[in-house]
Amino acid sequence: MKSKLFIIGVLVNLFIGFAGIAYAQQSANNSNSTSSEVSAMAFEKTVHDFGTFNEADGKVETVFVFKNTSKENLVVSRVQASCGCTTPDWSKEPIAPGKKGFVKASYNPAGRPGNFNKSVTVTSNQGTQVLYIKGQVVPKAN
Repeated sequence: MKSKLFIIGVLVNLFIGFAGIAYAQQSANNSNSTSSEVSAMAFEKTVHDFGTFNEADGKVETVFVFKNTSKENLVVSRVQASCGCTTPDWSKEPIAPGKKGFVKASYNPAGRPGNFNKSVTVTSNQGTQVLYIKGQVVPKAN
């Protein structure tokens, strides 16, 4: 009888422990998602689809426009593409509250036929935002 009570006690303690760990992990995940939602960069779009285009046509580019929704200057400190085939450019000057800035993404299709989906991560003093470009490259004719 004592061994059954001991086993039940251990199981109850394990259950409570795992429930506490799950709650703590969920709280941490919620705080992480909140920090990215607070970004003061309000982009007009976060995904651009180039559609289908020919590799022979060369580079394609798009401009993502954002508005500074904070009450202080927004400074984009870093913009990083997911690979070397994508080249970013961005507003280098501080963006005043209520004003607009840009992030440009250029994709080089040379030697890369087929579907692509690339990301561009924008880091600023007001948060981080990930932008996406995608499309389909038709290979050059031989």
